[in-house]
Amino acid sequence: MEILRDLGLTFIPLFVAMDPIGILPFVISLTGDMAPTQRSKTVRHAMLTALALGLIFIGIGKGVFSLLNISMADFLVAGGIILLVLAVRYLMTGKLVEFQPMLGGDMIGVVPIGTPLVVGPAVLTTLLLLTDRFPLWIPIVAFILNLLLAWLVFSQANRVVRILRREGVGAISQIASLLLAAIAVMMIRQGLVETLGL
Repeated sequence: MEILRDLGLTFIPLFVAMDPIGILPFVISLTGDMAPTQRSKTVRHAMLTALALGLIFIGIGKGVFSLLNISMADFLVAGGIILLVLAVRYLMTGKLVEFQPMLGGDMIGVVPIGTPLVVGPAVLTTLLLLTDRFPLWIPIVAFILNLLLAWLVFSQANRVVRILRREGVGAISQIASLLLAAIAVMMIRQGLVETLGL
């Protein structure tokens, strides 16, 4: 029972930080022009990228932060600025990132879906905080369970795109980019508040 309680206490904050339901519009907007098989492949790349990044960060994150004298607040501000730049770029150009033709759509699964959307500063910060409070394996299991849940949510993207068609996906893309900008500003604000001690 104690293990289940600890899993719940680690799963919930990671679920809130990852927010797979909130990310789904971004996944749809980024993969709206893809064939269903390519979209599924892109989602798979995103999940594998997120898993690798999260596990690596659990292993070496604190050491890197300590070595470079970086605080959690610094990390939030930097991550927020990156997300804000991506959001503004999309609003101005209709593209989050520029891809080389030889990379194809697979790169979208790595950046920006895998990181910073699925596993970004909020998730990485939460992972570090949870590994301080619980045995290491518990946050890892909760993280993997959240990724599996996100994968399940994103697997519905094909169905949603079929229902919304191109016009609906375009509208969702604009709304999603505004929400992404708001999330970025929130992260920057939280980091500044913590840094300035307000």
